[in-house]
Amino acid sequence: MPDPMKTKLTYDDGVIEKIAGLAARNVDGVLSLDGGLLSGLTDRFRSESDPTQGIAAEVGEHQVALDMKATVEYGKDIRHIFDEICQRVNRDISQYTGLEVVELNLSINDVMSKREWQAQNSGKPNSNQSTEQVN
Repeated sequence: MPDPMKTKLTYDDGVIEKIAGLAARNVDGVLSLDGGLLSGLTDRFRSESDPTQGIAAEVGEHQVALDMKATVEYGKDIRHIFDEICQRVNRDISQYTGLEVVELNLSINDVMSKREWQAQNSGKPNSNQSTEQVN
C-alpha cells in the first residue's frame, strides 16, 4: 500500500513582508515604510515601487516575526498608529496565510508633516503603496 501523499505549504519571507507592508501603508499617519538612508538612495534609481521596503520578516512553519521601519506624520498619535499597524498586519497575515504574528517591532525613524513628506518624496516609487483606496 503506498504512503499517503505528504504536502507542505511554505511562504517566502518576501511574501509575508509584502502583505505586512501593504497592510501597514493603509494606516492613517504612516507616510512611508523605509529602510533609512541607503534605502532612500536606492529609491532614487528604482522605477517601480517595493512594498517590502522597510520590512524584515522571519517566517516559520506556523509563526512570523516582523521588524518594520516607518516615517509617520507629525501631530498624529504614534501609539495609535502602532496599535493600528499591529491590528491590520495581524489580521491580514492570519487571513491570507493562516500564520500567527508572534512579534512585531516598529521603529519610527522620522516624523514630518504630510506636506513636507510629499515635497520630499514626489515622484519616488515608494511614496504611496496601499491595498485600500483613499477617498
